[in-house]
Amino acid sequence: MDLPFTEPFKIKMVENIYRSTKEQRESWIKDASFNLFNLKSEQVFIDLLTDSGTGAMSDKQWSAMMLGDESYAGASSYYKLKDAIKDITGFNFFLPTHQGRAAENVLFSVLVKEGDLVPGNSHFDTTKGHIEFRKAIAVDCTIDAAVDTTTWHPFKGNVDIEKLENVLKTNPSGNISCIIVTVTNNTAGGQPVSMANLREVGKLSRKYGVKFIIDSARFAENAYFIKLREDGYADKDIRDIAREMFSYADGMTMSSKKDAIVNMGGFIGFREEELFRQASTYNIIYEGFITYGGMSGRDMNALAQGLYEGTELLYLESRINQVSRLGTRMKEYGIPVLEPFGGHAVFIDAKKFLPHIPIEEFPAQTLALELYTEGGVRGAEIGALMADRDPITRQNRYPELETVRLALPRRVYTDNHMNYVAAVVRNVFERREQIKRGVKISWEAPIMRHFTVRLERY
Repeated sequence: MDLPFTEPFKIKMVENIYRSTKEQRESWIKDASFNLFNLKSEQVFIDLLTDSGTGAMSDKQWSAMMLGDESYAGASSYYKLKDAIKDITGFNFFLPTHQGRAAENVLFSVLVKEGDLVPGNSHFDTTKGHIEFRKAIAVDCTIDAAVDTTTWHPFKGNVDIEKLENVLKTNPSGNISCIIVTVTNNTAGGQPVSMANLREVGKLSRKYGVKFIIDSARFAENAYFIKLREDGYADKDIRDIAREMFSYADGMTMSSKKDAIVNMGGFIGFREEELFRQASTYNIIYEGFITYGGMSGRDMNALAQGLYEGTELLYLESRINQVSRLGTRMKEYGIPVLEPFGGHAVFIDAKKFLPHIPIEEFPAQTLALELYTEGGVRGAEIGALMADRDPITRQNRYPELETVRLALPRRVYTDNHMNYVAAVVRNVFERREQIKRGVKISWEAPIMRHFTVRLERY
């Protein structure tokens, strides 16, 4: 018989987690104003809030940290990271930042101005926040299939090329800041973008003279899906696929807390020296000198090592197959989930799970709260609450996708943990008709409200 696939690592250290009672959780979430971000970590049993910075670093990464060079300028750790970025992405110039949103802040300080349009594929929360904070407009050009949770499409994260060109050609006055393509497309369910699609976006960017930036937090997972699903790539190495992906772009932002498997860190990659130099000024203002940019030497060492580990085929197979196993188990239970399963998370369709909860009462947030109180599982609402208000009308935005994201930290949980998660979701699903009302906002910040919002139950 064929031997079953197994994780390409063994466990060297464990951390105890506390299994609380339902009564405790009901009290804790009320004290947290029904905002899962406000919970203390020890109040959570299985934490699937995010895969950002929550992974387990390897022995080689921890060893690399001990060799970190903490020089203020010109540290050897910077050059080690520079070499790794060049090798894997092909970009000659880069700036380190402390995380992905910092990379966006620096780059957008150069590229985005008031009144601009920034087309792309379902901009995620911080990306949209940085755009709208500058009084520019994020334009979603994702393919229509992305909002149908049951349609199988190999690359649901793709940009609709016709939509994108309509934006580009109808705005000739120079108010297109850049095109941003997120790989994988987080907001649309962690769905990948095809190489052919990236190639076409690159052609349009050159045709209209607009910069093409790849939001690259999960580029390795995207490369894996290209290898798995796109003709001509089955026999190609993950790193070769990644280099081709980036070859069509002018630059990239990276939250290294995802595919580079570190707890903190990020960077910006540039093809042109001029854009690098313009951004360097803002990096010094906001982050630090250009050879550390908000990162310690030890963290740059861990990041350089993590870029190689995160682009290993066996690791990616283990990672993405665990997500798939969780999604398959939930589907067997009849749970409405977004398909195909994404690279980093399983997304539950809250509209189908709780069809009787009106969108104005935030069904995805309501479901996320129920999963926590049922079994201590913390997920994230990806829906109307995160979509925020329209910056002009100040009316709530209601996206077509209203989901709860269960994001799996890298190399952290076992399949037994995932079986527990699936059982928690099943229990809530079986009593879903008992959930009569949703939640309402009692206080919110003017932008990116979901992080700090206070809610009340009806």
